[in-house]
Amino acid sequence: MTTRSVPNNIMIPQVAELVAEGCEVEIIARGNSMLPFIRDRKDSVVLGPFTSIRPMDIALVRMPGDKYVMHRVIELKGDMVTLMGDGNIRGIEICRRQDVLAIACAILRNGKRIDCHGRSHMLKARIWFTLRPVRRILLAIYRRLPGTIYKEKE
Repeated sequence: MTTRSVPNNIMIPQVAELVAEGCEVEIIARGNSMLPFIRDRKDSVVLGPFTSIRPMDIALVRMPGDKYVMHRVIELKGDMVTLMGDGNIRGIEICRRQDVLAIACAILRNGKRIDCHGRSHMLKARIWFTLRPVRRILLAIYRRLPGTIYKEKE
C-alpha cells in the first residue's frame, strides 16, 4: 500500500466539510503534542460532528493563519475555548467556538477503538490534566519506557 502525506491546509478543510455534513472522518495522528493519549503516526483519530463542546474533549481547531491543531479543551468561557496538548507542558491556544471544526470521537490504536467520551478515557484525561506540574518528568519517563514505540525525530 502506498501512503501519501497531504498538507494540512489542503486536507483539514476537506475533513471539516465532511464533518459538517455529518460524517465521521479517520485521520492518522501527526505530532507529539497529544502524548501519551495520541501517538505520532501510530494512532488514528476519528473526528465527528458535535452539538456542544465540553472540557476534556479533544477538538480539531482552525487557528489564525490557517494553522490547525488538535488539542484538549481545558476551559470554556463564553465564546472562547482554551486548549492545551496533553504532551505540552505550558503552551495553550485560545480560539472562538466557531473555530472548532470537529471533536474526536475515538482513538484507534492497534486495531482497538478507544471511545473519547467514555468514562475511562475522560477520567484518565482529568487525572493527566491535574498532573501538569510534573508532566515534563512523566513524559521523559514515558519516552524511555520499552514498548512505547516512541522515537525522537532525527
